[in-house]
Amino acid sequence: MNKYLKWGIVGAIVLGFAGWGIYNLTPQVNSDLQESSTKSGKGNKKKILNVRAVVMQKQDLSDELFVSGSLLPDEEVDLTFETSGKITEIHFNEGAFVKKGQLLAKINDAPLQAQLKKLEVQLKLHQDRLYRQNALLEKEAVSKEAFQEAETALATLKAEIELIKANIAQTELRAPFDGIVGLRNVSQGSYASLSTTVAKLTKINPLKVEFNVPERYAGVLKAGSDLSFTLEGDLSKRNAEVYALDSRVDDDTRTFKVRAYYDNSNGKLVPGRYVNVTLTTNQYNNTLAVPSEAIVSEMGIDKVFLYRNGVATPAEIKKGVRTADKVQVITGLSVGDTVITSGTMQIRTGQKVTLDEVK
Repeated sequence: MNKYLKWGIVGAIVLGFAGWGIYNLTPQVNSDLQESSTKSGKGNKKKILNVRAVVMQKQDLSDELFVSGSLLPDEEVDLTFETSGKITEIHFNEGAFVKKGQLLAKINDAPLQAQLKKLEVQLKLHQDRLYRQNALLEKEAVSKEAFQEAETALATLKAEIELIKANIAQTELRAPFDGIVGLRNVSQGSYASLSTTVAKLTKINPLKVEFNVPERYAGVLKAGSDLSFTLEGDLSKRNAEVYALDSRVDDDTRTFKVRAYYDNSNGKLVPGRYVNVTLTTNQYNNTLAVPSEAIVSEMGIDKVFLYRNGVATPAEIKKGVRTADKVQVITGLSVGDTVITSGTMQIRTGQKVTLDEVK
């Protein structure tokens, strides 16, 4: 026999025995793997999960809105003269409180004062003339037309005096309301035109809280609604009251503007500060609510797990309003139900659980 043929026959026999061994070994390996998997599955089902829960009770729930806003002055104007001229007097300190009508600054009015004195001297003469004309008219020693001319001349002179006084008043810059004067932009002796801003006057009591809310609240918020706000670096809550709402929704932002009054009688807050506003839009009394972490959403269905006799049982719910930490439950739960609030992502239907804490 050819030696090559001999070695080929031997190799075939060896491969045959090896294949037979692997074929007989495979079922045993598969059987061991299946047994191990079965034991592992049984172990998972027997595992008991420690959870926390809450017992459903009727409660009051507030629908709160959180937005950002800013503080505005109640009133604010740029102080300017009504006429042009050289500033001769300044009667205020920067940053000081001033009263309505207080004289703040003055423009040179010497020419106007001279005209006023001249007219006031003429006024005495015209009054005496009219008196004499009236006496003569009663004696029919003068015509009625002469008396009317004297009367008209006096009235014209009085009108000219009032005009001069009005022009003098325009040289005086007075506070239009109580407020704080800001930093001044002019000095005594400088020339002021109609466009020159002497300073800014700001009324800081009360202050306005201005903020924008989504358009869906357009029919909900009303004047008189209460709100609270905090400031950057100061978490103290301050209360304000809505007094006005804008007349329409903004086309670009789809929001509308709201303003509230804050009593700033102590003067501690200043306009322009950023605020965080908390506003209660609706109040729901005697309703059911669960912590937001208790809800599991799958395939568009919302559910919670109930604790019943040591086993987790799913219950489909219908959600209502959502607050910062709770969600209103409209249907699916009843008073007395024990809702699991922790480990909800690990729980499966029929899972055995132990309650560590119940509220």
